[in-house]
Amino acid sequence: MQTNRIIIEPGRNEKNYWRDLWLFRELFYILSWRDIKVRYKQTVIGAAWSVIRPLLTTIIFTIVFSRLAKLGARPGVPYAILVFAGMLPWQFFANALSEASNSLIGNANLVSKVYFPRMIIPASSVITSLVDFGISFLLLLGMCVFYQYVPDIKILLLPVFVLLALTAALGVGLFITALNVKYRDFRYIIPFIVQIGLYISPVGFSSSVVPEKWRLWYSLNPMVGIIDGFRWCILGEPMHGSAFMISILITFLFVALGIYYFRKTEKSFADNI
Repeated sequence: MQTNRIIIEPGRNEKNYWRDLWLFRELFYILSWRDIKVRYKQTVIGAAWSVIRPLLTTIIFTIVFSRLAKLGARPGVPYAILVFAGMLPWQFFANALSEASNSLIGNANLVSKVYFPRMIIPASSVITSLVDFGISFLLLLGMCVFYQYVPDIKILLLPVFVLLALTAALGVGLFITALNVKYRDFRYIIPFIVQIGLYISPVGFSSSVVPEKWRLWYSLNPMVGIIDGFRWCILGEPMHGSAFMISILITFLFVALGIYYFRKTEKSFADNI
């Protein structure tokens, strides 16, 4: 029976890095499955955390923005669903970013002792966050039943925007993961970035309330186009084409930057970790 062998020699991992990623695909599956089991093992309410966190945030945002700030949704669209449709991609992005940023540190023994493409570790952490997303999406469907709201046929395009959210999380996650290995205090900055990002992204409000003169700067946040895309698929909310394209360009810019910096610093991970 033919088996794949990895030959360690000077310069080989640079030349065949992407091929090695494919050869180590089973490690990717193993790490992803391990992270899923660890996340829900020995927890009091298990997967319910994936429901409680976005649900409580949605309730708070609905009260603050709808009742106090008097922001509303289009006629026929419940404001709670508007908020939750924005909470879905943001929660997925935030969870994936947080998990990826600490993934290499959490696998220090594996990184320092065994050769494999290190990109597998943060990538598996990002994929694991899809489980939480799937559970939260079921809650969204339950909210649609409760409010008797039927999503548009455009909801079939939702996987495209899920893929974009995953891409954005992977790009930013690779960059921050590499920084976190070299500068350990950087892990304290991640929660602050996530918290600020929640309020500058259109989670608790619709992008339509943003003045036109600020829309260009506002669209530099890659999650703006992704969240607007989610609402377009689920609620039929208008999506600004120029803002969406800017967000997509910024997303792929982060991916290119993340891969470049990760590959540039990958050689020193075993020494720094």
